[in-house]
Amino acid sequence: MTPLPFPLTEVTEAEAETGRRLFAGETDFLKGVVAMSGLPPDDRIEVCFAGRSNVGKSTLINALTGRKGLARASNTPGRTQEINFFTLAESHYLVDLPGYGYANAPVAVVEKWQRLLKQYLSGRANLRRAFVLIDARHGVKAVDEEILGLLDSAAVTFQCVLTKADKVKAAERERILDQVRGKLSKHPAAFPEIIQTSSEKGDGIATLRAVIANIA
Repeated sequence: MTPLPFPLTEVTEAEAETGRRLFAGETDFLKGVVAMSGLPPDDRIEVCFAGRSNVGKSTLINALTGRKGLARASNTPGRTQEINFFTLAESHYLVDLPGYGYANAPVAVVEKWQRLLKQYLSGRANLRRAFVLIDARHGVKAVDEEILGLLDSAAVTFQCVLTKADKVKAAERERILDQVRGKLSKHPAAFPEIIQTSSEKGDGIATLRAVIANIA
């Protein structure tokens, strides 16, 4: 039988244990960055999280680290335009990129954020992977295509993480997965596996931890 393109990620027990140990270490907020000059030294393995506003990015980061208030969502659309760095143990940076997709954010703010994002993605040597969060209820939207294209042009490997999978019935989930697979097939920088998560139920959290821990 021909394997599906972009299958769901499966990890071994050993890989899951590596992930558990990494995320059992201390995680702290380091700094928010609004210009390239403010970036911390590129002396650690770095992964970043991108996603449109309200996709559940802050909730996922909190679930991964086991700290509810570590990453905070802004109550005002378009307000948070910083790149937030978190230290994970003594070996990794977790990077929270501002949410995108709010049409009512001021044009000047959006343009400034886009410039900073492009500079960050193309100029960060230790960035190993971007995790692009897609709402499992909706699949890839037009607003997501811009960030996927940006990651292609920056030659940054990205992996799709479906969020809120518990909110979707099984039959509908398969339809959404098919849509996402079709969209990802057009992007050369896409990592060929998908991670499905529910921060509320804990589904996929151990898998994502393992993937991050096993990125060389």
